[in-house]
Amino acid sequence: MAQKSLFKIDPNSTEKVKSKQHAMQLTEDLNKKIYDLLYLMFAHDKYSLLVIMHGIDTSGKDGAVRHIFSAANPQGLTVHSFKQPTPEEQRHDFLWRCHRHTPESGRTAIFNRSYYEEVTTVAVHPELIKNQHIPSRLNDQKNFFKKRYEHINNFEKLLTDKGTVVVKLFFHISKDEQKERFKDRLQDPTRNWKFSQADITERKFWDKYMQVFDKMLRKTSTDHAPWHVIPANNKWYRNYLISKILFDELRLLKMSFPKNKHKVSSI
Repeated sequence: MAQKSLFKIDPNSTEKVKSKQHAMQLTEDLNKKIYDLLYLMFAHDKYSLLVIMHGIDTSGKDGAVRHIFSAANPQGLTVHSFKQPTPEEQRHDFLWRCHRHTPESGRTAIFNRSYYEEVTTVAVHPELIKNQHIPSRLNDQKNFFKKRYEHINNFEKLLTDKGTVVVKLFFHISKDEQKERFKDRLQDPTRNWKFSQADITERKFWDKYMQVFDKMLRKTSTDHAPWHVIPANNKWYRNYLISKILFDELRLLKMSFPKNKHKVSSI
């Protein structure tokens, strides 16, 4: 599936709604429908839903997690936030730590960051590969990341062939918006803990990250697991698009409540 260049997408866009109030009303209506569809999926027990979130720091992944929870019964829904790999995880293939947490039938899993760090953050900081115990003759190849793209695409095909709906959301914000959000974190005592010196360091690599993100989106957006780029400067628009995408994906599934063989007269 052809993916539009990230550089041609306006992170401030709100083109699909008339106003903030209009978007919030649409979102509320969609969330009610999503709640029912996820409940149906849990009962149907054949499909599962994996929501993968990616984006630069402050792009809104945590806020999106809270938003999805507001539209779903916590029963059957789990969230996994993948931080810096542990020593054990670094001794396995790069998909291993995420594969263990993919959702079983009927369930929903949200990945706040994922194996996509291995073709983005690692591409910006290739020195991280040294910690992954890969033989030098393998990690020195020019096709290192090309092979990782292929592994990801094949892995997601494996999941979809089992009945997992893979929804990939990339949160697209501007550099100026990130700066404002960093300022907000520093000024808010309840969010001050989320800010670190590493945020300042990584911000210096902004242009490199954008190039890497653009390539990642183009190489791993497939028919079975396409990327959805979310213009995320406006949080209310971000939430609307997430709800719209989830509803559109879930309503296409042919699900029904299972029939019980017992009769009322037998009780």
